[in-house]
Amino acid sequence: MRYLIIASKFNSMISKALVGGAKDVFAEGASEGASIEEVWVPGAFELPIAAAKAARSKRYQAIICLGCVIRGETPHFEYVSGPVASGLMQISIETEVPIIFGVLTTDNAEQALQRSGLKGGNKGADAMSAAIEMVNVMHKLEGKNNL
Repeated sequence: MRYLIIASKFNSMISKALVGGAKDVFAEGASEGASIEEVWVPGAFELPIAAAKAARSKRYQAIICLGCVIRGETPHFEYVSGPVASGLMQISIETEVPIIFGVLTTDNAEQALQRSGLKGGNKGADAMSAAIEMVNVMHKLEGKNNL
């Protein structure tokens, strides 16, 4: 079983913390023999195309997309956050590969720090937990034993 983390370089301090949390959960909770790979894309907007390519390859049982979009003084936030979420959901439905949306969408940097494990809980860890659970759900739905 292979898992893939795709992380955004934009707001890299936050993304690195999310990836660290995801890897910690993977080390503790993934089934024996499972592996994890990691790739980085320039920003959150590039997550869907990388996820689509990975999902269509059928190499991964789950894909975890991590990053951070912080609301600013321009409409950039709206142009990125909604389309990224919609794109990832569409790819997941189309390919039947669980694609986990672990992109923080916050009003400010303080909220991002709180959610990335740098000052509080880690949503990257939560995303990996969801990925592991969804792999088990998909196997059950396919009639396979939980792994």
